[in-house]
Amino acid sequence: MARDQKKSGNAPSRPQIDKSDYREQLHALQVELVKLQKHFIGHDDKILVILEGRDAAGKDGTIKRIVEHLSPRETRIVALGKPSDRDKSAWYFQRYVTHLPTAQEFVLFNRSWYNRAGVERVMKFCSDIEYDEFMETVLEFEHMLVRSGVKLLKYYLDVSKAEQKQRLKDRETDPLKQWKISPIDAEATKLWDDYSVARNEMLSRTHNPTTPWTVLRADDKRTTRLNLIRDLLTRLHYDGKDHKVLRTDPQVIFEYDETYVQNGMIAP
Repeated sequence: MARDQKKSGNAPSRPQIDKSDYREQLHALQVELVKLQKHFIGHDDKILVILEGRDAAGKDGTIKRIVEHLSPRETRIVALGKPSDRDKSAWYFQRYVTHLPTAQEFVLFNRSWYNRAGVERVMKFCSDIEYDEFMETVLEFEHMLVRSGVKLLKYYLDVSKAEQKQRLKDRETDPLKQWKISPIDAEATKLWDDYSVARNEMLSRTHNPTTPWTVLRADDKRTTRLNLIRDLLTRLHYDGKDHKVLRTDPQVIFEYDETYVQNGMIAP
């Protein structure tokens, strides 16, 4: 039996969706995604979706449901590993540029250049100078992409400390999830507060009208996936859109605002 959904701070908990109902809703949304793909192929659109969040926030599973029935020729998932020595000596954004979408492409970044504001910052994989340079230039980079015609969407999956701890523990015993285990996992909960500080600074400094952050309360995987897909489809234009299946839950997904850090909607 699936675990009950947990609370994030003072925010109200949400009832967990039934598996059969989830599958029915997901199917309807995946039909909409196929409509979207047909449209962006026909109109030479360039779509880039960034998914960020703590370890075990549910990024892999969410991306899997998005791309499950899309054409692999026009859909790409980018999950870059540890930077090489050459990458470290190059302009920070350089290794990401080669993976940006061209016309008729839908690209999803499973973590992105915001690694510098999260893992690299907390684990001290970058210097203070490198971090400051990133924070001062990242919006210029993103705005340049938008001006060039890239449709850029940024999502942050926010998981509670208790849920993250349980998911990381599950990885240790599930033989199908062994590939997800990394040395950084052991530090994820130990450095929880440091990651919270880094997350809050990242969101507050890089949220803006042109490339805003959309936050999801991600303790329940099913509602997270459904609401992210709905929001994505709402923000992008395509023919034959079925608005009836695109209604999001504002208790699960919302545009970033500092008050959500203060009232517990974003996990402390």
